[in-house]
Amino acid sequence: MNDTINRRRVMVGALGMTAAAALASIFARPASATPDTAKQLLQTLIKGEPKEGRVAVKAPEIAENGNAVPVTVSVESPMTDKDHVKALHIVADGNPNPGVASFTFTPASGKCEVQLRVRMAQTQKIVCVAEMSDGSLWSAAREVKVTIGGCGG
Repeated sequence: MNDTINRRRVMVGALGMTAAAALASIFARPASATPDTAKQLLQTLIKGEPKEGRVAVKAPEIAENGNAVPVTVSVESPMTDKDHVKALHIVADGNPNPGVASFTFTPASGKCEVQLRVRMAQTQKIVCVAEMSDGSLWSAAREVKVTIGGCGG
């Protein structure tokens, strides 16, 4: 068998790679979340309507690059057996997948605060909902303007 590279093999290989790239671009189009899909996701995670308050979201107003946007979320809670944060859910309404993260807490956590970096495709709102041990729900939101998208934008 001849192992030399010839023009025909190169052309067939290039044609195959071009066809594969074309098919991938047709079938693998990134979906984008909307405020409605983000709200639907939250409704599956929590039961009830959250009130505004007790949750603080710190994120830059403008992110020059959406690859790693720093976000800090904290919840006012004494973190005692009778009054603590059970779960914290974070969604973004403009990413291909609206679910960013969910965290669980116990009184042994000491405080409810998370710091993370979120990849953002475009300007969007980050919504955070805290589930308390008494069943109450608290939320906050922050819009971040993204100048260069991190999810392929």
